[in-house]
Formats: sequence, C-alpha cells, structure tokens
Amino acid sequence: MNSQVTRTRKRFVMLALITFVLALATGDRATLSIAGSSMQSDLHISSVQIGYLFSAFSWAYVISMTPAGWIVDKIGSKRAMFFGIACWSTVTLMMGLVSYIASVFMTLLMLLFLLGISESPVGPTAGRVIAAWFPSAERGVAGAVFNSAQYASLAIFTPLMAWLCHDYGWDHVFLVMGGIGLVVALFWCLLFFVPSKHPSVNQSELAFIRQGGGLTDLDMNLDAVKAAGEKKKGASLHDVAQLFKSRMLVGIFIGQYCITAITWFFMSWFPIYLVRERGFTILHAGFMAAIPAICGLVGGVSSGFISDWLLKKTGNLSLARKIPITVGLTLSASMMLCNYVNSETVVIILMSAAFFGKGFGSLGWAVVADTAPKEIIGTTGGLFNSLGNVAGIITPVVIGYILQSTGSFKIALIYVGAHGIVAVLSYWLIVGKIRRLQLTSTVAGNMPPLQLSKKNK
Repeated sequence: MNSQVTRTRKRFVMLALITFVLALATGDRATLSIAGSSMQSDLHISSVQIGYLFSAFSWAYVISMTPAGWIVDKIGSKRAMFFGIACWSTVTLMMGLVSYIASVFMTLLMLLFLLGISESPVGPTAGRVIAAWFPSAERGVAGAVFNSAQYASLAIFTPLMAWLCHDYGWDHVFLVMGGIGLVVALFWCLLFFVPSKHPSVNQSELAFIRQGGGLTDLDMNLDAVKAAGEKKKGASLHDVAQLFKSRMLVGIFIGQYCITAITWFFMSWFPIYLVRERGFTILHAGFMAAIPAICGLVGGVSSGFISDWLLKKTGNLSLARKIPITVGLTLSASMMLCNYVNSETVVIILMSAAFFGKGFGSLGWAVVADTAPKEIIGTTGGLFNSLGNVAGIITPVVIGYILQSTGSFKIALIYVGAHGIVAVLSYWLIVGKIRRLQLTSTVAGNMPPLQLSKKNK
C-alpha cells in the first residue's frame, strides 16, 4: 500500500508536454488561415495562391511523416521533438518577415513546405512517449488526452492569433507564435526524459509502468549502442513491409484515414457549409463552428477514460478499444441526417453530435501504442499519421468537385459521414484482435531472434 501512496506521477507531466506541443503545432498550422485575409490585401496574394500555400503544408506533412518516424526511432524522442519544435518555430517566425522579401509567394510556399516537414516528428514521437511512459491500462486516456490537443488548440491559440492580427497586424501572428514555440522547445529540452532516465521518477512508478506493459527502456538502447561505438540502425524496408502484411495494422491505417477525413471536413468546409447551405452570416458561422469543436474535445477526452475502464473491467484490450471506436464513429455518421432537417438548431446539434462522436472514436494513437512493433514504434506511428493525413489532401478536393457538380452539400455530407461507417467496419472485419506485432526481422534491433525469444520467455 505504501508503494501506491508514494508512487510518483511523472508520466502525466510527460503527457502534458506532448499534448501542449501538439496544440502548438496545430495552432501554427492555423496561422495562415487567421492571417490570410490581411496578407492577401497587403501582399497582393490571390485566393488561388492561398490555396496552393495550404496544399504545400499538407503535401510536405504527408511525405515527411514516415521518414520522421524512422528518424525518431534512430535518434530518440527527446532529440527528435526538440529539433522539430525549434525548426518549425523558426520557420513560423520567418513567415512574419516575408513582407521584406521580393518574391513573397514563392518564399511562403517554401516556408510552409518546411513547416510541414518540421512538424512531422510530433506524431511518431508521441507514439513512443505513450508506449514508454504508460501501461496498457492507461494508454486509452493518454492517447485521448493527446489527441484532444487539436480541439483545445482552437480554444487556446485561435483567439490569441485573431486578437494579434486585428490589433497589431498579420505579421505579429507569426512572430508571436514562433517566439512561443522557441520557448516551448527550451522547456521540452529541460523537462522531458525517458522513464529510466527521469531524475524524479521513483521505482514504484517505474515498476507500475513496466508491469502494465510500458516500454520504459525504449530509448535506452540508443545510448548503449552509442557507448559501444556501434551505429543504431533504423527500420528496414523489410520491417516496413511487415507492417503492411499485418491485417491488423492495415485495418488500423484505414480507420485513421477515415477519421482524418471527418476532421478535415470540419477544418475546411464546415463554416462554408453553414454560410452557403444554411444561410448563416460569416460571423454567426464562425461562432457556431466552435461548438462542435468543443464537443469533439469532450468526446476525445472521455473516450480514453471509458476505454481504460473497459480494459480494467473486461481484461480484453480489443473490446476496450473497439467499443468506443464503434460508438463514436457510428455517431459521427449522424451528420448525414442534416440533409433531412430544416432547423438551424437541429443542424448544429447533429454536427456537434458528429464531432463528439469523431472525438470519442479517435483512439488511434492509443491503438498504435498497443500494437506497433517495439523496435519501430516511431516508424509505425509516422506511417499511421502519414496515411491518415492523406485525407487532408483528398477530402477537401473531393468536396470541392462535388459542390461544383451538384451545387449542394448533400452528397458531400453523405461522402464524409460514410467514412465513419467504413472505419467501424475496418476495425471489426479487418483489424481482428488488437495486440503488439512481433517482427520476424531483427534489422531494427540489437539481438538475434533466439536471444530475444529467450529473454521474453
């Protein structure tokens, strides 16, 4: 009993760190959406060029995600995240100075591409941190809290950026957000540690994490290899191929793509839907669009607690993860019902229910921490995030073509809502039992197969 009373809780400090980092990254992605209107008039940038700028970030983010995961596995969580934060914050600062450069559009295009590359280590690093710091029984909460940062960012940084743009000018949006990021990079360097190296964690907490399946020594082999004068190998193509040969992981990747498609609808087209289809003013639409985001935050956090509660009650990891995913993503399909109602209030209620469901069903990072091969968790997380964010390129474009062809959002809502149903079917028909995948290759490890199997017996 005494060990339980004196057990430290440093794992929650680490969770707070990665959650705030994701909120910051999400806020920096939104800088252009806040400052864009003022930049268009001041810098003579067209709407088409603004569209290309948004696309530059998405393409770079998707392309870089898997290589970023490989780098995270190679150099460790602390270094990868520090360099990522420092680089994207510097890029954000530089965007505030583009008015002093002759070729504004090309410079912004390059900077936003670099922003996408620099932010790519966030997801893979978070996957490693959750796997290292949290036992299986707490990963649902940890993954849900981390994922909720994208909703919390709307509440934290959007009002700040809007105020800066209105009172001080669009350039201050980039300068202040970049400055905040450099401070956060310093705090990350000072406060983040892997479990086995944390100066304040006690043996009781370490034992609790290890006994629950936490990989507390995940980054320790990096230092051992360095001390031995050896070169740490990253994931091989053979290792990555095994991820795609796993039905479980393929099903998880499909589910993440579908979840991200729903997210991108709310990030891009939802306010326009309220204005064009429902007759809201832009001011009213902006206020109303915040309500589903808040509901998504509530759903995202609550699902983690419920998932971990189910795991404690049933001892069945698959059911504990799949039940919230099923309930949440089925509920997200309720947006399709908006095609059959006329009341503005009912539309907001349905969309709020859909975004709550999307948040409630977003347990993907917890599932990655549960299933990724321990040798290449960063690579798996990067691939998971990269494939999911392909939806950020495809979904807005598909909706645009639907609107151009039909002049209505009706088919678009069906298209987006159907992603929730596809994700549920993927988890039940493709994923199967949720468990950690074991690699047959030791390219990413340091011991031959027989030694590993003996150690694990």
